[in-house]
Amino acid sequence: MADPKGFLTTPRETACTRPVADRLKDWNEVYVPGSLLPIISKQAGRCMDCGIPFCHNGCPLGNLIPEWNDFSYREDWTAASERLHATNNFPEFTGRLCPAPCESACVLGINQPAVTIKNVEVSIIDKAWDNGDVTPQAPERLSGKTAAVIGSGPAGLAAAQQLTRAGHTVVVYERADRIGGLLRYGIPEFKMEKVHINRRIEQMRAEGTKFRTGVEVGRDITATDLRKRFDAVVVAAGATVSRDLPVPGRELNGIHFAMEYLPLANKVQEGDFMAPPITAEGKHVVVIGGGDTGADCVGTAHRQGAASVTQLEIMPKPGEDRNSNQPWPTFPMLYKVTSAHEEGGERVYSVSTTHFEGDEDGNVQALHLVEVAFEDGKLVQKPGTERVLPAQLVTLAMGFTGTDQANGLVQQFGLELDARGNIDRDASYATNVDGVFVAGDAGRGQSLIVWAIAEGRSAARGVDRFLTGSSALPYPVKPTDRSLTV
Repeated sequence: MADPKGFLTTPRETACTRPVADRLKDWNEVYVPGSLLPIISKQAGRCMDCGIPFCHNGCPLGNLIPEWNDFSYREDWTAASERLHATNNFPEFTGRLCPAPCESACVLGINQPAVTIKNVEVSIIDKAWDNGDVTPQAPERLSGKTAAVIGSGPAGLAAAQQLTRAGHTVVVYERADRIGGLLRYGIPEFKMEKVHINRRIEQMRAEGTKFRTGVEVGRDITATDLRKRFDAVVVAAGATVSRDLPVPGRELNGIHFAMEYLPLANKVQEGDFMAPPITAEGKHVVVIGGGDTGADCVGTAHRQGAASVTQLEIMPKPGEDRNSNQPWPTFPMLYKVTSAHEEGGERVYSVSTTHFEGDEDGNVQALHLVEVAFEDGKLVQKPGTERVLPAQLVTLAMGFTGTDQANGLVQQFGLELDARGNIDRDASYATNVDGVFVAGDAGRGQSLIVWAIAEGRSAARGVDRFLTGSSALPYPVKPTDRSLTV
């Protein structure tokens, strides 16, 4: 235990965000650069080094949190980085984007503010990059075996890096024009600048991983061809089919899925456009969906100069304290204010969209909604609560329903689906097709980035065992473990 009295004497402090007026003028990350370094060692010292560290269970990766907290307290950043990378390929991603179920499971959080695990994590990895502690780890010898990874999101990248380091020749196929999946085009720049992806890709290239962009498996290359070329295949294509809203007026111009809207804003930052083809500038914007993707749409609309931003959520407003049915150390559904919400706009809970209204040119102009409530376990509309919102841009951020099957990938491989519509797999992440494995949202369904990395690492172990008969790669999570899915 680094500081036996740390949790008693040091109050919780978190990273400082830049003033709203300043950060709305750019797309840089919202946090003040370097604001964590003066406080992070003491914050790490709040860790109690519990006899049973429930944060391990809270984290799907099984991160060795008390260990790297101790090293951080002592400012041994090299050792802290080694412990962090022992379980997590990309801590700069999770340190910025993960909702931190580890903090919800922190023992200190029973009756005090939890340890700032996420802030410590991102401080360690940023310091590691600055100090040159993150270097390529090329394998000492090659196995002579080959593996293809379909998809370059966090699950695909984690699987690819693990398999490359195990000595296999790995090629990652990505249908977009750049590597990163939703990390690249679904996460706004103000949440994670893409330099963090770019330097990991360069590390992976130096280790031997090969990347093929602009190649969609199922269309540009068939499953049959892929299986002929490679000894094993990992499907990490994500759950990219957006949930639609089939109400009258859905066909009007100006109504878009979040994943139609957000990537275009990111492409502006990549230099592909001077201005996004879909923009919120000067418009009344309505975001349907109260989750993180909806918040990303809110923050993007603010930066594009929206006239107003309203976010709708069909569920009731969460409380600020745990419900009795979500006791410690489970991950609770709590009311939270993200950086995007700090920047303005209105959030409306317990409402459902009834229809859209358009102008004579077929452009959306208004959204009609009604309040809803649960009665006998069913969602019902409350009479007399109808209202109209002005809306010239509507984004649908209601989650995802499964892997894209329009390109023929699932059918060409002959993959079986589970009862939830995801690609079925066994305990080793193997599908019903010999030599084909699945990791991440494609097999799990829509979930968290930390789950994606954990599944990518676990699937890599399954592939390694398939190719060589044994594996020394870690196995952090079983595919049937859904206890912490949120």
